[in-house]
Amino acid sequence: MAHLGSTRYDSAARQLERTAGRTVAGARGAMGVVVAVAGALGAVPPVSAAWLGPALAVELGWTALFLLRWWRGLPLPAWLVAGDVAITVALCLAQRHLVAGEALAGGASWVAVLVTMTIIVPAVAWRPAAAVPTGVGVAVAYLAGVRLAAPGQDVTVSLGIHLGQVLAIAVLMTLLRRSAASADGFLRESARADVALMVERLRREDELKQVGSVHETSLHTLTMVGLGTYDGPSATLREQAVADLSALDRLRATPGDERAPIALDALLDEVAGRAAGLRVRRRLTRETVPGEVAESFARAVTEALSNVARHAGVREAELVSSRRGDEIRVEVADHGRGFDRDRLPPDRFGVRGSILDTMRALPNGGADISSGGHGTRVTLWWRA
Repeated sequence: MAHLGSTRYDSAARQLERTAGRTVAGARGAMGVVVAVAGALGAVPPVSAAWLGPALAVELGWTALFLLRWWRGLPLPAWLVAGDVAITVALCLAQRHLVAGEALAGGASWVAVLVTMTIIVPAVAWRPAAAVPTGVGVAVAYLAGVRLAAPGQDVTVSLGIHLGQVLAIAVLMTLLRRSAASADGFLRESARADVALMVERLRREDELKQVGSVHETSLHTLTMVGLGTYDGPSATLREQAVADLSALDRLRATPGDERAPIALDALLDEVAGRAAGLRVRRRLTRETVPGEVAESFARAVTEALSNVARHAGVREAELVSSRRGDEIRVEVADHGRGFDRDRLPPDRFGVRGSILDTMRALPNGGADISSGGHGTRVTLWWRA
């Protein structure tokens, strides 16, 4: 099982989108250069230079944007994909001015190659509900452009190939995304189980300490009785016996109870110690809370520290716990690059699900995140 500090609940889905997006951006960029060269070399009558020159210039300009995204490892924005589709559709409809008759008849023109790539890009970047209609639209535009250029040309085979590509890529990406979502679910459950195991272990340790304490106290009481320290009824002895019995009753009721108390400071200290690649300065106030509350704090702190390690650009963070009246507060802070919460991607489950939602699901619990140019501060709280 992975360390808590290195767990990333949305890693599989985000890694898939990032890798697929960069791969398709590089492929589209390389293909764009190839088709531009092919279009220029194939410029024989009736190809119009007045049409071909601007068309290739626009195509190369858009290709440069894809190459830039690939080089920087940036995701593909919707406007870039939509613009690529629009340009390809326009080139398809203008084929009679851009493609020689021989290439058109063989179905191997530079526009046909660009169509194949343009069908793939939306299928990778978008969900099937948008990608499939878009791919079909590009395929139909290619068919219409060929018919305008050569009315007698048979485009059945080309249309079938393009539609097959649309469906195949959509199905493949759907399967990959489902697999990534399944992996994310497994990671989330594994992290929860890891926290639960830590909570249970610390709870048992606390129970053992209590058992040892009660054992010593009870033995001391019985020893005093056996030695005849008390010759008759004693209020002190009675109070001590009541206290011992009460402690035994508490121990008997705690096993398996989610609300059984646990040392929050010990749990958070262990979580901080597992933060891979991060040095965590700790100032933890000794505090005992119900087990379910401790687990929620631990999961939220785990994700907050993991976000620092992945995104903040620093290798140091601070973890502080305190009590203000009946409210327990835990803060995770760093001096990294920060982020804009308003521009947080909707699939960033870690911040929303593992921090905000986890704490807000607790009765009297809550969380807030402030971030800017001087770092990020995650504040968690629970009122007893």
